[in-house]
Amino acid sequence: MNKFFKVILVAGFYVLSSCGAYFNQPLMQKKARTGEFSSSTKQLLDLPPAAQPVEVAVYNFSDQTGQYKGVENGSTFSTAITQGATTILIKALEDSGWFVPLERENFSNLSTERGIIRNTKEEYLRNLNPNEPALPPLLYAGLLLEGGVISYDTNIVTGGIGARYFGLGGSAKYRQDRITVYLRAVSTNNGEILKTVYVSKTILSQALDASFFRFIKFQRLLEAETGITQNEPVQLAVKDAIEKAVHDLIMEGIKEKFWGTKQGADEDSRLIGKYDMEKKEEESTLLYDRLFVDREHDNSVGVSGGISLIDGDYSTKKPGFMGRLEYERRFARYFSVGLVGTIFDVNNGNQYSNYYGSVDLNGSFDLLPDDDLTPFLYAGAGLVVDGVSPDTGGLEFGDAFFKFQYGAGLRYFISSHIGLKLYVEHNILASDELDGITNGKRDDHYYNFGVGINYNFSFQRNNKILQTR
Repeated sequence: MNKFFKVILVAGFYVLSSCGAYFNQPLMQKKARTGEFSSSTKQLLDLPPAAQPVEVAVYNFSDQTGQYKGVENGSTFSTAITQGATTILIKALEDSGWFVPLERENFSNLSTERGIIRNTKEEYLRNLNPNEPALPPLLYAGLLLEGGVISYDTNIVTGGIGARYFGLGGSAKYRQDRITVYLRAVSTNNGEILKTVYVSKTILSQALDASFFRFIKFQRLLEAETGITQNEPVQLAVKDAIEKAVHDLIMEGIKEKFWGTKQGADEDSRLIGKYDMEKKEEESTLLYDRLFVDREHDNSVGVSGGISLIDGDYSTKKPGFMGRLEYERRFARYFSVGLVGTIFDVNNGNQYSNYYGSVDLNGSFDLLPDDDLTPFLYAGAGLVVDGVSPDTGGLEFGDAFFKFQYGAGLRYFISSHIGLKLYVEHNILASDELDGITNGKRDDHYYNFGVGINYNFSFQRNNKILQTR
């Protein structure tokens, strides 16, 4: 009984800790509520008032993907994207306060109703009141808004993790879909397309599950499982993308001076500056949230430090100090060449200790040259020089050893000028005398582990200054 209680306790603890949303299950009906804001709704509502709202007409902002909702078995005629994108767009235009949306989607219904009103006034009310005013004319739009949801890509990213041991296990899975929206403004005066904006939005689905399966005694099996799945509503994703598109269209219109804020030019400039900064960051972000970096500088100087670890003929091996200065020149998109000067400590404890200097020439290859975080590989050859006199212990250049080195690391660009890097390097000497003794068949070698900072620059500006003098 005691063992059974322990099993139940472990299973219960695992269920509660692995799936925190377990007690958030919908166990009863809920009343209707006001629809949720998307992540772009507040940005749209916080816009300053327009100097003069623009009358716009939206005839059809439709699902142009032609996709149907996927099912595991059989077929379905349910569409993957909401067919009410026009209604969502009209609501976004209304919320912004910058546009006066006019009814055009069901214009036939409006025309029919106005015809009924007109006939009623002519046939009945005018006989009772000859001064009955005529039906006012319809507003006409200065802009037409066109476009639609043009793509719905499923499973652009999928993955997960799980483990199971002795009947106890759990897993987590995720999936990302993506929708794309295009919105364009067309002048009704001459049919010119004034601006087109393009917005994409990812849709996240997640699943967590945990299970327990074990025989606790002969012919007594305990089995328990739980899980939860969360899917971001497609309708909410479409709403978010459309509201972002409306916001961007307003900003583009301010830049082109099609319209402006009630506060005037200063507020327009503030909005444009903020929008351009956000747009530059968003346009630099590639698919899968990879941030694109424009490598406008071909030269780099850097400093780094870390530890050096000798693997030689002595049994005692302790970490030693390592400091480095380097210059690197990029010759192609993926390839650069660097000159490196290093001071490092060979530390074998009480058995041997000495300081050395090295000069290396490396060729480096960036695996993702356009990303802000990129792995890199490098290799080259160099020369190690003994830096301490064996007699006086002072600084004195002694024996020199030829070596080969290769390494790998990560670069992270904080800005176009400043970058950080982390690396590990293996140095293989063509001699077995680095630690002062010759023993065995293998030559001495050592490892460098470092972290550093680089400053990227270009000589182009200096050349331009010299040419103008």
